Amino acid sequence: MKFITPKIHGIIDLLVVVFLLASPIIFGFTGLLAVFTYALGIIHLLMTVLTDFNLGAVKLIPFSIHEAVEFTVAVAVIILAYTLFNNNADGKLFYVIFGNCLLLTWLVTDYKGESVHSLS
Repeated sequence: MKFITPKIHGIIDLLVVVFLLASPIIFGFTGLLAVFTYALGIIHLLMTVLTDFNLGAVKLIPFSIHEAVEFTVAVAVIILAYTLFNNNADGKLFYVIFGNCLLLTWLVTDYKGESVHSLS
């Protein structure tokens, strides 16, 4: 069931950016875990701003590519949780949960929705 519209997805994307950029401070991440989380937040912001949907400012990346990148990143961060952050319990837990939240969002978003370009 695809019940998240492109507009709502864009709002979620912006909230995810804020969450990622605040997480190192909120959770006390340091070192590689903090740098990776900040970098992912900045990359997510760029993807959102550059995506061709109603909340995208520049509209260079088709929403279908956004969809593919989102799925790939979700799977990648779960894998990274067990490889790159395997010895860091906070990082492992954070990225397993975050990756699964991304997968859930990907699963329920209507990437072909009628409101991809409308602001209503």
